[in-house]
Parts: sequence; structure tokens; C-alpha cells
Amino acid sequence: MLSYQHIYHAGNLADVQKHALLAWVLNYLTRKDKPLSYVEMHSGRGLYKLDAEEAVRTGEAAAGIKRAQQEGWFGPDHPMTQVLESVQNRHGNAAYPGSPLVAANLLRDQDSLHFAELHPQEHAALALAMSPYGAKVYQQDGFALAQSLLPPTPRRGMLLIDPSYEVKTDYDRLPGIITKLHRKWNVGVIALWYPILSDKRHQAMIRALKSQNLPKAVCHEVKFPPVRKGHRMVGSGMFIINAPFGIEDEMKRLSALFDQL
Repeated sequence: MLSYQHIYHAGNLADVQKHALLAWVLNYLTRKDKPLSYVEMHSGRGLYKLDAEEAVRTGEAAAGIKRAQQEGWFGPDHPMTQVLESVQNRHGNAAYPGSPLVAANLLRDQDSLHFAELHPQEHAALALAMSPYGAKVYQQDGFALAQSLLPPTPRRGMLLIDPSYEVKTDYDRLPGIITKLHRKWNVGVIALWYPILSDKRHQAMIRALKSQNLPKAVCHEVKFPPVRKGHRMVGSGMFIINAPFGIEDEMKRLSALFDQL
């Protein structure tokens, strides 16, 4: 059983990048009055409290979403502003949405939501957090869920792959997995989040993905200072297949903000 729990890192700068792009994509997809599916392979608990001891101890939220909000990274028209306001109105000012709640607050009644989380405690918390939204929550390995579920119904939609990378072989096997999932669901937006560590172990994975000539593939990376001495994460990235038109503008906007850190 893997031990990763995201509460220690919720709202960090990597979350800011990931959730900003996720919200942008889902906002774009919902502009059409056609139903869609959202599938997430490694969901966590869905809802985090940034005043929890674990979150306060690391200081990552203070350097991440709290700083981003203080500096006005998300304007009133940005979908992430809508999500944060909705979640905090429902759960309190210390609440922060994981990607399942980002999706649930942007999608519509006609859309389908599927979330996998294998960790028992995280799964139980996720099921509770998602209960108002009619989502399907699976205590299942995310890779197995994606293999069995894709292509989903409705066929339009998005898959988010966001593993903890506790298993170092994830870097080696993800390009092959993603290529197979794309073949099963060639119209879906497939997004992979990955950490950028000081040893740059992600680079071979991204080279392998780029060599596949996947359609409308874009890669966005941001760098940021380590949150504390000895912390290995110095950035994060998103690799997106079938990326919606115009996402490069959001990526450039985020890059400019991260470059000021």
C-alpha cells in the first residue's frame, strides 16, 4: 500500500499550476452544450483544509495558493476563482479543492465524473467530499480503472493522470501507458502532471512522450524555489494530448507569473 497523502502538499505551487490548467481546460470543454466525461486516476481525498497541522507544518500552501491569491494570479473571470469561491463558501475559508473538486465545481449535471483512489482513508474522504456531486468513486488502482473505463460514455472529455511517483518505475512506464490509453480514446484530452525534481528524472519520460507524435500535444513546465532546505521539488509540468485551442495563452500567462518568484 502506497503511503502518499497530499494534505502535506495541498495548495503548493505545483497545485497552482496543475489546477489552473485543469480549470482552464474544463471551462473550455463546457462551452459546448454537449455532455462530457471526466476521469481521474489518482484522486486523493478531494478536499483539504489548509489550517490542518500537516499543511501548516510544511508551509507549502503559504508559498503556493495563498501567495497566488494575495498577488492576484486569478482574475474574477478565471474559472479557478469560481472554484475557490464555491469551495470556500461551502467548506470555510481554509478549504482548498483537490482536482476532483475543481472538476466537480466546473462540470454540469449532464457530465459524468469518475475518480479512482486506492488508499483506504483517502478513498473514504474522497467519497464523502464527492457525495453531493453524483460522482462515481472507485477504490481501485487508477491505471486499472482507466484501462477498463476508456473510452467512457459520453465520449467527449478529459483524463487526468496525477500519480504520486512514489514508484520510480512510473517515469518509465507512463509513456507506454498513455500511448495505449490514447489509442483507446483518441478524442479525449489526456493530461499528465509530473514533478520536476532536482535530479531531472522526468526528462526521459517527456522525451519518450514527445517521440510518440501524439496529436495536439503541448508541454508546460514551471520552476519555483524549493519550499525548504533540501526539498527536491523545484518545479512541475503538465503534458497534454488533444490540448484545446488557446491553452498556450494560459500557459504563457502562468509562466510569466512563476518567472517572478
